[in-house]
Amino acid sequence: MSEPYRLNLATAAQAIADLTLLPSELTESVLDRLDTVEDTVSAYATVTADSARQAAAVADGEIDALGPRSPLHGIPIGVKDLIDTAGIPTASGSLVHAGRVPTADAAVVESVQRAGAVSIGKTHTHEFAAGVRTPGTNNPWSPDRIVGGSSGGSAAAVASGTAIAALGTDTGGSIRIPAALCGVVGLKPTYGLVPTTGVTPLSWSLDHVGPIARTVADAATLLDAMAGHDPRDPASLAVTAENRRRLIGHELTGLRVGVPTEFFFDRVVDEVRDAVAAAIVALVDLGAIPVEVPIPMAHYAQAIRVGVLFPEAAELHRRSLRDSAAKYGDDVRTVLEAATLLPATDYLRAQRARRLLHHGWLEMFADIDVLATPTTPITAVPAEQDEVRWPDGSTETVTDALLRFTEPANLTGMPALTLPVGQDSAGLPIGMQLIGRPMEESRLIQVGAALEHAKGSAGTLAPL
Repeated sequence: MSEPYRLNLATAAQAIADLTLLPSELTESVLDRLDTVEDTVSAYATVTADSARQAAAVADGEIDALGPRSPLHGIPIGVKDLIDTAGIPTASGSLVHAGRVPTADAAVVESVQRAGAVSIGKTHTHEFAAGVRTPGTNNPWSPDRIVGGSSGGSAAAVASGTAIAALGTDTGGSIRIPAALCGVVGLKPTYGLVPTTGVTPLSWSLDHVGPIARTVADAATLLDAMAGHDPRDPASLAVTAENRRRLIGHELTGLRVGVPTEFFFDRVVDEVRDAVAAAIVALVDLGAIPVEVPIPMAHYAQAIRVGVLFPEAAELHRRSLRDSAAKYGDDVRTVLEAATLLPATDYLRAQRARRLLHHGWLEMFADIDVLATPTTPITAVPAEQDEVRWPDGSTETVTDALLRFTEPANLTGMPALTLPVGQDSAGLPIGMQLIGRPMEESRLIQVGAALEHAKGSAGTLAPL
């Protein structure tokens, strides 16, 4: 194979199992690709080429002797710089943690290493995951555009071929936003399904860890390795593999797809709206039933997120803000310092409102199986752009626009999947979001894979 880095996870795993591709050959191809495009994309904070080659060589011998122990055995992945890796710098994108080298792996790193994955390195994040731009990382589809964030390095690596898949985190959309802007698949699982032990927190009640990959099936494979109970994480769910059984098949007869009558199609770029509408039609062609639904309390989501996330983040950073404030980036420090001024009563009101929103969404899902929405109302904007001006004359910061459609799934803890469904006139990717009931990742995977199969463009790399 001349360019193994172009393979998606499933195809690469099959080639490894068939002994037609060695993990060392795949890893070397990915590292060669990294040497070619990293100056343009800058997806990685730390590249661990030597240890990756060593791990791949070990995988060669293991697979030759006993066969692969999982579909991840010998697969090169990226790990977000927010996720601890023993002996490898993990700075969370901040000078506050510069030089920090964890002594233990995060729970998800332990899990994927048991499955045999090969780590290529640590991918860039917006500082402490507190933003949606990932400064310094460029969009592989157009390097003058933002990559999204905070898991921007992970999405950029997968889209550019410098990782076959990657680990990300998501507190308000940080997996789904960069995945959508980079034309790859991102999955935020149900809250507590994947343990956060060893992951630098931003908001303990909103943080999630999940996969970024080139296809829906690849994201599902990585999720299977990541999910599992961890007693060290108070929010970790005790879920068996049977609870996460895979739904197979590309026919969706009788599936009820929720089509929002409000909020999710308000203030959306026409090309995004049209691409998502066409994807919904494709689901209907596969047998799904469209069901128009109002969206409970969606217009309150931003205020609720701010009321919950900011106080939790300020508490988590209280000591380092006191001791090392000058080491924070201006944008993150300003938000954290302002958050310390919010009264506890505001936090409690936000949590009460969050419970009402969650209850309303559970009631909405009594009438639908999945909710289909745009992932973001815009495609990747130029790096210098700070605002979006809408036809009605209103303006919105790029940050608020990118978070608008993703934050409700964090507030409710419901699983949400983004997959590419087209490109705008500038050739930039457009993502569609599928949201499901708690613990129904399998349904999202079934629907996403069926749509992917119908469109026939899964796993497309950015044309660097």
